[in-house]
Amino acid sequence: MSIKVIGAGFGRTGTLSLKLALEKLGFDKCYHMFEVMEHPEHIPVWARAHQGEAIDWQALFEGYLASVDWPSCNLWREQMAQYPDAKVILSTRDPERWYTSVMNTIYPSSSGLRDSEDENMARFGRWACEITWDGVFDGRMDDKDHCIKVFKAHEKSVIDTVPRDKLLVFQADQGWEPLCEFLGCELPEESYPHTNTTDEFLASRGE
Repeated sequence: MSIKVIGAGFGRTGTLSLKLALEKLGFDKCYHMFEVMEHPEHIPVWARAHQGEAIDWQALFEGYLASVDWPSCNLWREQMAQYPDAKVILSTRDPERWYTSVMNTIYPSSSGLRDSEDENMARFGRWACEITWDGVFDGRMDDKDHCIKVFKAHEKSVIDTVPRDKLLVFQADQGWEPLCEFLGCELPEESYPHTNTTDEFLASRGE
């Protein structure tokens, strides 16, 4: 098996819904941050990859046909090199709404784990901060303008680099049609997934 679809969009751009959609279309399984939580042995592998070390992508993605969300989206270039036939999906949303969503959900949740009494959770929190909040956003998550600048620069880099015939810039509210056309799949009868909203995220944590 090898990765057929590379998700290059940052977290909180509908990536969990996209994961479910891709799996519905046959790209099962799709790697997402949740996979890291289920496989803590992946944490040091991702850490090495983010430090520029060569890793065994086939071993990391064993059993997966697609990847979305952090930490995977940070290394979309490396995945394109490893899987040259894969297509790339840049999930996106309004930058202002993206930043608000991040600051209301995954940023406080993951950074707060660093103080967890559970060492596995604490390790996850330290790793998430190191590779994303510190690594991607320079430890400046409270600087809205900076974070949005990073968000836009990331998207521009993807759009400028990926060949047009291999790239889909996609918003969740577009539904199945552009996704299925891009991937050559039939339209499912059910509605496009809509999950992990801010309200759902907070409710799942009793907030």
